[in-house]
Amino acid sequence: MAKDRGGKQGDGNRLIAENRKARHAYEVLETIEAGLVLVGTEVKTLREGKGQIDEAYGRIDGDEAFLIGAYIDEYSHGNRLNHQPTRKRKLLMRKAQIRKLRARVEQKGLTLVPLKLYFTERGVAKLLLGLCKGRRVHDKREQSKSRDAKQEIRSHA
Repeated sequence: MAKDRGGKQGDGNRLIAENRKARHAYEVLETIEAGLVLVGTEVKTLREGKGQIDEAYGRIDGDEAFLIGAYIDEYSHGNRLNHQPTRKRKLLMRKAQIRKLRARVEQKGLTLVPLKLYFTERGVAKLLLGLCKGRRVHDKREQSKSRDAKQEIRSHA
């Protein structure tokens, strides 16, 4: 998997944005792939690699899921019909999937966190959402200690 924006992933998808802090701050219990409802200027901007999902989160309202707080820069060659950079964007998922997610989020206090934004081989924009549980400070420390220990073992082997 490429680390730079716009690089190729191992599975043929072109990465636009990745939320690296999410895996540190949250424990990802399950991942869900969802499509996005975008306007033309948003797609053109994402093809240039100008999107951020670091401050974004998912929300379920009724039988619909939304991505809130994602930043997609205005299109450089756009006119007065350009999109708003931080507008609320609808996520495309099956109703049964949305109902199941809503039940888990409401009961267990879990959060929907966007992990990756990418284009598929067919050129369709997709979002990888994580059903996450927040980590406490001592959990984060414990995780970094175990990761460092594993790296130490690998380097001596």
